Amino acid sequence: MGDYVELPGVRTWYETDGAGVPLVLLHGGFCTNETWGAQRADFAARFRVFLPERRGHGHTPDVEGPLSYQDMADDTIAFMESLVDGPAHLVGWSDGGVVALLVAIARPDLVRKVVAMGANFLPGPQSVVAPEMLDQMTPDAPDLAMVRQAYEAVSPDGAAHWPVVVGKLADMYRTEPTIPTEDLARIGRPTLVLVGDNDLVTLEHTIALYRAIPASELAVVPGTSHAVPLEKPGEVNRLILDFLANDPVPTVFPTRRSAATAAGTGPA
Repeated sequence: MGDYVELPGVRTWYETDGAGVPLVLLHGGFCTNETWGAQRADFAARFRVFLPERRGHGHTPDVEGPLSYQDMADDTIAFMESLVDGPAHLVGWSDGGVVALLVAIARPDLVRKVVAMGANFLPGPQSVVAPEMLDQMTPDAPDLAMVRQAYEAVSPDGAAHWPVVVGKLADMYRTEPTIPTEDLARIGRPTLVLVGDNDLVTLEHTIALYRAIPASELAVVPGTSHAVPLEKPGEVNRLILDFLANDPVPTVFPTRRSAATAAGTGPA
């Protein structure tokens, strides 16, 4: 069950589950909260889970004008200020990971730890394995069939609005995000950068993201793609829950992370 909250930017649908320290789950592009089906129960057993659906996704209506990561990050900040009691862990997948990074940069007071899965900090042509895939991102593309069906089942804008959302997201991916590494370096919260070894985002770009965030850790899940939380949910859930619950272990040969940097700030 879910409900709507009136935010300055958009009337936003959200769901909640569990109890304890707050954790905000930020879904991927084109997706709804259904894509967290393999994570929701495990996370709700440990945390108070909040699942907002962003503008133009799921039950949340689209907004006139282009889609942008900054607008979605601003919506997420407004959501957290309105409904989340105290700083929260942010767990974002794909577009949700980008949003999590932007929130951590702009409002560290709202953030405990960050998990960014399959996230990029530069636009698609500069970060994905096959930039030509952006030209194949059409409303009838077979790869979008599953998310199209989920969208059409719940969108308040109706099934006929699907091509509009696809066009807006495709346009956004060509030019966004553009997060300077100087801004990533200001993320002071412990961050787990997680990716499939056969992700849409190149491993080189993922490593650059990991290196840009001082208090970050890197996990590459073997045998998985951009759909890593769906393909190996048990392994992904264990990695995330361990990261959120525990401080980093002291390493025998520390190089890029000092003990102080790795510890970060804020309770688990």
